[in-house]
Amino acid sequence: MDYVLTTDKLVKSYRGFKALDGLDMHIPKGAIYGFVGKNGAGKTTLIRLICGLQEPSAGGFTLYGIPNRRRDIAKARRRMGAVVETPSFYPDMSALENLKQQSLILGLPSFTGLEELLELVGLEDTGRKKARNFSLGMRQRLGIALALVGDPDFLVLDEPVNGLDPQGIVEIRELILKLNREQQITVLISSHILDELSRLATHYGIIDRGRMVKELSAGELEAACRKCVRLEVSDTRPLARVLDRAGMEYRILSGTAAEIYAQPKLSQLAAALSREGCELFSAQERDESLEAYYLSLVGGGHD
Repeated sequence: MDYVLTTDKLVKSYRGFKALDGLDMHIPKGAIYGFVGKNGAGKTTLIRLICGLQEPSAGGFTLYGIPNRRRDIAKARRRMGAVVETPSFYPDMSALENLKQQSLILGLPSFTGLEELLELVGLEDTGRKKARNFSLGMRQRLGIALALVGDPDFLVLDEPVNGLDPQGIVEIRELILKLNREQQITVLISSHILDELSRLATHYGIIDRGRMVKELSAGELEAACRKCVRLEVSDTRPLARVLDRAGMEYRILSGTAAEIYAQPKLSQLAAALSREGCELFSAQERDESLEAYYLSLVGGGHD
């Protein structure tokens, strides 16, 4: 398989603390790679390393087949665009002026194609409006446009939907899919919003405490996710007691909802709950979510 990025036992330490602890990852060309992990797991550290903002403490990575220790890694990085943590732009400039400034910084010979780039990200009608007056969603799209100056074919996005309203999340999702499908851009998205990531990703890397726990494709994830039964009850505390006695694996979702990773006999379950003073309202078969699969890998037990 052709990989855009691979890491080999990558380590980044800060005064004895390992933000990355021997990380191995593989991003296939053409993928939307969902980099999954809670805050502090090491996602942003990895992005900073591959962007050249920091240096590894040990191990290494290759970008388009070029090892990070080679001088021509800078040439490989020119094929990459990134939005790290929050979009950076000149607040007193318009969207087009920001793109022109980015072109000058990159040493590009002309401003050809910048209007088309604004149209691609949905900012073609912003005119002279200053970026400081943009909504959060518009700022994210401007950040992505700036990352796309120079026609990179690898786009790195660090928590791109953080803080956005539902409409803004949909807009960013559609933009990422468009860039991947129409422009053939490989995308790395770090996120802890797993439901949204599951609507986008073709591949996943699940990280915990600086280590790669699991890499798999969307198809492999679908096959790995177990069937479960979602229960709605009057109180999950007596439900937990009944399930513990039966030796069933489960996850409590709220005070009235739980998922059981088994096929219980509902009549027997309802009777057992009734003896505990608990009422069973509904039971529905469903596939395990990405969130539940993630928790089963990194730990969390019964909530």
